[in-house]
Formats: sequence, structure tokens, C-alpha cells
Amino acid sequence: MICSVPSSCIVTTTTLSAKSALRRELRKRRRSLTRAQQKAAAQRLYRRLSTSSLFRFSRRIAFTMAADGEIDPILLCAAAQRRGKSCYLPVLNAFGSPRLRFKRWNREEVLRNNRYGIPEPRGGRYCMPRALSLVLLPLVGFDASGNRLGMGKGYYDRTFAFRRHAAARRPVLLGLAHECQRVEKLEAEAWDLPLDGVVTDQHWYRPDRNCAALEQAALSDRTDQQAGAEQ
Repeated sequence: MICSVPSSCIVTTTTLSAKSALRRELRKRRRSLTRAQQKAAAQRLYRRLSTSSLFRFSRRIAFTMAADGEIDPILLCAAAQRRGKSCYLPVLNAFGSPRLRFKRWNREEVLRNNRYGIPEPRGGRYCMPRALSLVLLPLVGFDASGNRLGMGKGYYDRTFAFRRHAAARRPVLLGLAHECQRVEKLEAEAWDLPLDGVVTDQHWYRPDRNCAALEQAALSDRTDQQAGAEQ
């Protein structure tokens, strides 16, 4: 199913009211997808991304558990674990820090809901954000230029703020979404972190960095030592 957002919902302003209205509209659209449509979208996402060099070369991949109608990356997570990759899920800091931590997770391990109702690993070792190869981010909306509309809490923007420096090529930040979450234009705030790309059930958007550059960023990770990545 391909959805388009009407022009009346396109954000070209940074006002909080406009973004809140757009969030409501896009969340409603993804929640309106049937179970069969969600399953088909997840399968198309898997086929699109699992065969890419970027996915194949990445050793330490951060996922998220789908909620609120988000496109489900569980097939990709299963494939990553079959291939011997390390998979991580975001964990909220118990002391209220606005930055995420990432815990290693095996699909057989029990998860528990955080204060937002999103499942997190109970055990597992932490991986520093800088040591991740690839981060598959959830989002509410996006545009073809790599601007991301999240839930407004700023967790990912703060956690990966170091990626603003030209020398920081990793981790690769890739948004996952249904095609109906794309809008014509999102006006970025100064603190918003642009994505390296967005993969939907219909298309792969690479706004600023070409495919070769993304693959090189992941490929360079293969020469790193695993020691020191986890705590």
C-alpha cells in the first residue's frame, strides 16, 4: 500500500503546533494499515535491505521493536543473528538522561516494557553508540533529503550528536518507515540530526551520501577490534 500525505499536511514551518498535527496524521496513517499490509511491508523491507552490502558488512547493528504501527524490522534482526552479527536494542537511562544506551539482545531473551511501553532487554552487555556499525531508527515522518520527524523527545538526536563532526562516519544512521510516512519537506531544527538514508517498503532514499560511501563506512568497521566495543 502506498499512501501520500496531502499538501495540507506538509510541514514547511518549525512551529510546534504544525509538527504535532503532522505527527498525529502520520501515526494515524501507519496505524491504519491492516495486519496483512504490515506483514507484506515488513517482508519487502527485509528483501530490500538484507541483500545490501551495507547490511552485510555491518557487524554491530542497533534495531528497535516496532510499535504504534511502525514497520517491523524483526526479519532483519533474525537474519542478522543467523549471520553471526551482534544485535542491540535501545534502552532508556534509568537516571533520566536524554541519551540512549544500547544493550545486546538475542531473540530468545525476555524483554520488558519501558515507561513508554517499548520493550527493552533485561540483560545483555552495553555497546557504546560510537562502536555501532549501523543504526536502524524508527521515525514518524521523513522527507527525501533525510530529515526525520520523531516523537519529539530528541533521544536519537542527542545520542548521536557526535555524528555532526565531519570525521565521524559511523555509525550509519538509517531510518525505517512505511512509504506513507514520507512528506514533501520537513523544516529541520538546528539540533535535528539528518539521516544517511531512509528505507521504506517501496524505496531506498539516500539524500547526501551515495551508496558507495555508506558501504565504505560499514566496511571499515570490519577492521575494528570487537574488544572495547561492549561494556
